[in-house]
Amino acid sequence: MKRIIANFIFFISRWKADYPTKFMVDKCVMIAAPHTSNWDLMYAIAVYWKMGVNAKFLIKDAYTKGKLGFIFTWLGALGIDRSKHTNFVDYAVQLLNTTDKLVLLVPAEGTRKWVEKWKTGFYHIANQADVPVALGFLDYGKKIAGVGGIYNLTDDFNVDMANIQTFYTAKTAKHPKQYNKIIY
Repeated sequence: MKRIIANFIFFISRWKADYPTKFMVDKCVMIAAPHTSNWDLMYAIAVYWKMGVNAKFLIKDAYTKGKLGFIFTWLGALGIDRSKHTNFVDYAVQLLNTTDKLVLLVPAEGTRKWVEKWKTGFYHIANQADVPVALGFLDYGKKIAGVGGIYNLTDDFNVDMANIQTFYTAKTAKHPKQYNKIIY
């Protein structure tokens, strides 16, 4: 069912999915960038559904509770109680360490608005869980959603962030003025 929905989304929007099987791994932290629109989630989820990847993303638990909570859960949302002082990184690392297969989608910008620098939680999660970073992307200029590579961290934050930044520099956001290509 999810593949049918994904194929429909790509057909109707005239977008393409680009997720080579060589980039499919059992566990990773998947960067979701650029992230400047609510539409981003639809295209990202459609790529995973089309390729049969069970990607999850963390969201305020208020979205996963109540009358419409089942929709977010069905999409892959994992609710986090943000009223507690739970460390987001520790929680995500624990999820990766206690699951055989998990693609954890993280919007590194942390918001759909322009930011001076990316949040680095994705880096710390991947580093502490000893999993690679998948370079998930949306390119509104080319109408392509996908994964452009698997990046194994080197333990040199500056080198890693420079390499990741190089990949995302060529991507076009839905709202380009809200996307800072200088990530760190």
